[in-house]
Amino acid sequence: MDYSIRKAVPSDERIISELFVEMLRSIYHTDEVEEYEDGYLDKFFSDGEYIILVAESAGSVIGYISIESHREDRSYIYIDDFCVDSSHRGNGIGSKIIKRAEEYSTKIGIASACLHVDKTNTSAIRFYGRLGYSVFEDQGNRYLMCKENL
Repeated sequence: MDYSIRKAVPSDERIISELFVEMLRSIYHTDEVEEYEDGYLDKFFSDGEYIILVAESAGSVIGYISIESHREDRSYIYIDDFCVDSSHRGNGIGSKIIKRAEEYSTKIGIASACLHVDKTNTSAIRFYGRLGYSVFEDQGNRYLMCKENL
């Protein structure tokens, strides 16, 4: 499958929001989910270190990952949201998007990546484990998983 990964632009916002809803529906197994609040994605379209990467095939966005940089006591990127359209899963797109997020982290001088995953989402836990992420902290109904030394 031919696809490319690029930095998202504001005109991608609608499809990113649709993928966000698809992600929530698959995690929580319900149609009763809400889209992003108006303006939420704006922080990813500024010129700061928060970005969204999208996977695109034949002119259509088929996946995305939102990345926040944190430079506190411990520097890390936080993978806020991540989804590949269900009809395109199983083609290595998700692994490639994660890899590009990690490359971005290295580019901005951050050597760690973290994300949250719901404990009931066992396929995601296995997926992230295969990519080198491990449980950093048990937070009740979810895990904080991290990968160090990117």
